Amino acid sequence: MNTDFYLKIEKSTAHRPIRHELSNMVFNNSNLLPELMATALNTSDKNHHKACWISELVFENKIEWLKEYLDVFCNNLSNFTSDSAIRSISKICLFAIQEHQKSESGFLNGKHISQITESCFDWLINPVGKVANKAYAMRTLFLIGKKEDWIYPELEHILPQGFPLHTAAYKAAAKDILKQIEKAKKR
Repeated sequence: MNTDFYLKIEKSTAHRPIRHELSNMVFNNSNLLPELMATALNTSDKNHHKACWISELVFENKIEWLKEYLDVFCNNLSNFTSDSAIRSISKICLFAIQEHQKSESGFLNGKHISQITESCFDWLINPVGKVANKAYAMRTLFLIGKKEDWIYPELEHILPQGFPLHTAAYKAAAKDILKQIEKAKKR
């Protein structure tokens, strides 16, 4: 790709004002969304992580735009290896699950939920994965666990195992999720 938009993605940085500028370009011209998604989901593109950063901001505000990409998005979840991309992708998964739970018609199908669940567990148990990715994964899994009985016991088993291995940020996120699981059990 060598379009003006792709070149802007290529030259972008992680600074929020730059990511906002590019996400606003997509909001102002939704015809850019297919190019953004093609770049984000092409993990062999050296700039895919930058497109993921922008996609995160787009879907944070317009999660319904992900609907037509759900199959390809979920099919590609296991292909992401860059922590920088996974951070944004895991956050998009959280947005998708939140939308699914509040929409009456269901935003995701069973296969999407299964693929998100599997990827979130993979990110959570990855011994070298970043804490932010694990935090978004555990939050997403907590929400999925509201409908899937087997998730909470798995989280109760996995999360404490990470305490000696991870930072205070991991411990805080994990303790919060474990508290929420305890509250959910009492309801």
